[in-house]
Amino acid sequence: MRVDCALGMLISAVGVVVALILVFYSHRLGDLPGFLFLLPMLLLLAVLVFFMYRMIRYRQVLGVMHSGMHDAQDGILSPVDVGRVRDPYLKRLISDYNSMMTSLRRVFSTVEECQNRFLAERNRINAVLQSLPGALLSVDDNLCINAVNSQAEAMFGASEEELVGRSLFDLLRLSESDRNLLRDAFLYKRHVSNQEINILLKGERRYISLNLSFITQTDPDMGAVITLQDISDYKRLQENVYNQEKLVAMGELAAGVAHELNTPLGSIVGYAQLLRDAMGEDRKTYEWTRIICDEARRCSRIIDDLLHYARSRDECNNDVCEINDLVRVVSETFVSCRMKRYNIDVRLNLPEGEIKVEGGCGQLEIVLVNLMSNSIQALAGQDDAVINIKTELSGDNRVRLLVEDNGPGIPEEVRNRIFDPFFTTKDVGSGSGLGLAICQAMLNRRGASIWYDASYKDGARFIVELPRVLNEAVT
Repeated sequence: MRVDCALGMLISAVGVVVALILVFYSHRLGDLPGFLFLLPMLLLLAVLVFFMYRMIRYRQVLGVMHSGMHDAQDGILSPVDVGRVRDPYLKRLISDYNSMMTSLRRVFSTVEECQNRFLAERNRINAVLQSLPGALLSVDDNLCINAVNSQAEAMFGASEEELVGRSLFDLLRLSESDRNLLRDAFLYKRHVSNQEINILLKGERRYISLNLSFITQTDPDMGAVITLQDISDYKRLQENVYNQEKLVAMGELAAGVAHELNTPLGSIVGYAQLLRDAMGEDRKTYEWTRIICDEARRCSRIIDDLLHYARSRDECNNDVCEINDLVRVVSETFVSCRMKRYNIDVRLNLPEGEIKVEGGCGQLEIVLVNLMSNSIQALAGQDDAVINIKTELSGDNRVRLLVEDNGPGIPEEVRNRIFDPFFTTKDVGSGSGLGLAICQAMLNRRGASIWYDASYKDGARFIVELPRVLNEAVT
């Protein structure tokens, strides 16, 4: 800028010098007409020099402003300094330019601050979404997914790239009623709260609580947000609490019924003994009455064990049971009363000698009867039906009782539920779903365990493992 200013001053000075030289020579020559002719030329030259200087000055200012515009394109918003300016138009132009740059700098500063706030808010919201306990799906008005959180990736076992763009119905595989519910919700812009759905996740049916909220009620293109909360564990806990309440009620009922049964059982034993005495030496009658007395006493012992279980008495006792004798007695009763009707072969594989286990025989008899009854029902109508009952010693002073049948076995999808209270695969009226649950509870209380052997491929096999007792009296 200073170079251009100096150049303008130099041109002006040269013009003045040339004009003075011309005037001097014209005056010296005494050529007045020539002088009069040169005077307008000198004035014109002076005007041209003046305007040339002004143009150079304008060029200086515009050059500085042009350079400032280039800086502004690079993000540098700063006023320009062109030095001292007398021209009012240039002053106003430079002042307006500097004011514009100052205003732009304030605007850009505000925009940058808003952008930083927006990014911080976006990061905060994203952190909140990622920390939600449930899966979050953002969908458009066509029910296509456009965003998910990390919990959704974990729930569906897929990355965000794999989930985005998929249809919500294709992902969840909803029932027709649930599909209609969501269609109506999107059509009428209605929120959905705590809608329970049942979907397949990683090969397992899960209970899900679905919530739907629309981002805006006025702009349909904004879509909606869907949250999915896995409540399967809560539902299972709720079901367990309900079942426990039913068990408590049934236990109280069973205790009352069992107590009332003891009286007629005592009468049965008494009259059977009177009948045996009255019949004299009749061998067959004597044997029948003996069986009646023994079975009635056995029923009484079972009732006592049921009362013990129903009243939750966990105190220790010194009762033991000879398990091989128990197996023989129970199987003999089944063969005499039920196996002939069902045409089922019961085979015993019992080692020689006594095998004693902790606890009385009453509860263990309940377990064995339940397992054999289940096998009988599973073998109904089957040719060459066989039930195998084995006892064997295992490590750590344990005894195993194995009950096997060559029936269809238990389907894999329900094996993990067969010990749940009130769960049954039998027809309505054929079972309560309490047998195995009660057996497991009684065995656990006496330090024993029961499980289904999934490795057995020829039917069904249940294994009962009991603590062994050495050199104790049998009760």
